[in-house]
Amino acid sequence: MPKVVVIGGGWAGCSAALAAKQIGAEVEVLERTDCLLGTGLVGGIFRNNGRFTAAEEMIAMGAGDLFDLMDKVSRHKNINFPGHQHASLYDVALMEPTVKRYMFNKGIVLKMQHRATDVRVENGVIKAIEIENHDAIEGDVFIETTGTAGPQVNCTKFGNGCAMCVLRCPSFGGRVSIAGKAGIPEKMGRKPDGTFGAMSGSCKLHFDSVSPEIAAKLRETGVAVVPIPKELVHTEKLATKACQQYALPEYAENVVLLDTGHVKLMTPFFPLEELRQIPGMENSRYEDPYSGGRGNSIRYLALSPRTDELQVIGVDNLFCAGEKAGLLVGHTEAIVTGVLAGNNAVRSALGKSLVKIPLTISIGDAITFVREQMETEEGMSQKYTFSGSTYFKRMQALNLYTTDIQAIKERVESAGMTNFFALPIS
Repeated sequence: MPKVVVIGGGWAGCSAALAAKQIGAEVEVLERTDCLLGTGLVGGIFRNNGRFTAAEEMIAMGAGDLFDLMDKVSRHKNINFPGHQHASLYDVALMEPTVKRYMFNKGIVLKMQHRATDVRVENGVIKAIEIENHDAIEGDVFIETTGTAGPQVNCTKFGNGCAMCVLRCPSFGGRVSIAGKAGIPEKMGRKPDGTFGAMSGSCKLHFDSVSPEIAAKLRETGVAVVPIPKELVHTEKLATKACQQYALPEYAENVVLLDTGHVKLMTPFFPLEELRQIPGMENSRYEDPYSGGRGNSIRYLALSPRTDELQVIGVDNLFCAGEKAGLLVGHTEAIVTGVLAGNNAVRSALGKSLVKIPLTISIGDAITFVREQMETEEGMSQKYTFSGSTYFKRMQALNLYTTDIQAIKERVESAGMTNFFALPIS
């Protein structure tokens, strides 16, 4: 079987690696930091709105490993918060080591603190990935899941400067685009005002820094909604968010808090001196990013041109997933694209036909729709997610959104995709 090299160990990279390993490939993951999951280290929200449908579709298609793990370490299940129904919140302290152990036990080689800095390309084919302070890594096929945030200069150029976020560019070096190094022109997403990038959508507060009443409510219900004094409401911040599914008036008029182990503050940043003027938040302290009173990481600065099979256009043996595959927001979106990229990478290396997920399945429709939208100027200023905004509305209009698990299984079966990603390639 071929050797698959995954560059980037976030949710998309872990998903791609597991999908490739499941059908017999030799798999190595190159991660520039000392932890997997990337922004998933401080994320935690899944199964909200259409993400429930997408997760159950992927489970029915035979690649539900990571959703099963997320369910097992959830702090809260089936909760509601403004604009979002039946959400689950995983424990950000337990999630990464749980995934790391699972991948290790599956026989996936994890090369931590292996920062990719360049590629060796011959005749449109990648031969190896050059690693900072290490030998080059060769492979038959490569999957880029490096994300679209960083390095520090981009957060300064397009945002409010380095906010010392969980991506930790100062310590481990910034992200390097493999497709870009291979000579592929990449795109940059825009905010509605036309400026480049989008700011990460939430911050984390230390649990002991909110009032005992708020902390108790969070631990009991998973959610606390605290009104903001009118003079401190800043509706203009909603347009800066990567997570447009939370760009609702409720998120400007209230502090929306979720319990993911930290107190998840659903805003890209909030000046500390103003945050401490809100009742119950007088002692607030940021855990991530450490400069969350000033800014957050800037994302969507390196989007790869790709097919609906997630093959990068212009390089024969390079695939992509997660944010590299488009203006996609969220862990679920990263995982489902990772599965398809991992499976098709192996198919490509074996000289087999690539697979496209049918449009009757929401995952397939989303992958195609986002690719089409990114070919338009207006589409480059949108963000797409199963959980809200533009794509969730489309899901509803097409009757793709449902929480009926049996109906989802029947839909997948009708498309001929039941357990598809668990089956040997023929």
